[in-house]
Amino acid sequence: MDVLLSQLVAGLSVGSVLLLVAVGLSLTFGQMGVINMAHGEFIMVGAYTAFVVQGILGAAGLSLLVSIPAAFLIGGVLGVILEQVLIRHMYHRPLDTLLATFGVGLILQQVARDIFGAPAVDVRAPEWLRGSLEVAGVIIPQSRLFILALVIVVVAALGLFMTATPMGRRIRAVVLNRDLAETNGIDTRATDRLTFFIGSGLAGVAGVTITLIGATGPTIGANYIVDAFLVVAAGGIGKIKGAVIAAFALGVSQAFIEYSTSASIAKFLVLVLVVAFLQFRPQGLFTVRTRSLA
Repeated sequence: MDVLLSQLVAGLSVGSVLLLVAVGLSLTFGQMGVINMAHGEFIMVGAYTAFVVQGILGAAGLSLLVSIPAAFLIGGVLGVILEQVLIRHMYHRPLDTLLATFGVGLILQQVARDIFGAPAVDVRAPEWLRGSLEVAGVIIPQSRLFILALVIVVVAALGLFMTATPMGRRIRAVVLNRDLAETNGIDTRATDRLTFFIGSGLAGVAGVTITLIGATGPTIGANYIVDAFLVVAAGGIGKIKGAVIAAFALGVSQAFIEYSTSASIAKFLVLVLVVAFLQFRPQGLFTVRTRSLA
């Protein structure tokens, strides 16, 4: 029983990080049909933001609390710049955006190497996150609990923003029917920029959380981008609740499979499971209900 609980906690931890990475990707992919391979590099930017803030403020708890909004803003601004300069010319051309943003990601990785060096750097967790708690005989690192709590807050806030604010309703309207939204006076270009800002900013926040569980390097985002796309595809394009279910399902599945095999085999088997699921339900767990004028 202790082993099962331990693996469940590990799976929830992996799923929470994966969800934070995937939820922003789900927004941009669902609204604009953009396959943003540079999303992983926005994760990297968030991780290095935490590293820089720690260098300025030290490893006290304040540095982590400052890093989270700072990474959101920096990741969001970089996302808007990418959208304005490149992606807006390629809407609904997913293969073009895939190739273009893959190249941008390689450039950002090289920039990170030039600035911070190729070796990985460590971001120390604040003192109040370095201990562990024992729950039902299972030792749970406080850093993992913090990540899970942060993800719950972020997803709840995003859900509230999407349903209870005018800007969130505009985003949903554009997802449902861009042409009809324009005829009702919604500035879809401004909505696209806002969506990309939020999605890229959430990737930056994900980068900060990842520093609590591992080292930071130029290719840190590449470790999560493929799994994030799996979550988006399995959960349903543009559906936050689908991303939540898929992220935790993938995280828990990978943790249990990895316990009896290895990390690489677990990733492979999870990929096979997702592909098999999509054969029976290609639209994912949930679909976006659209309205057509035709």
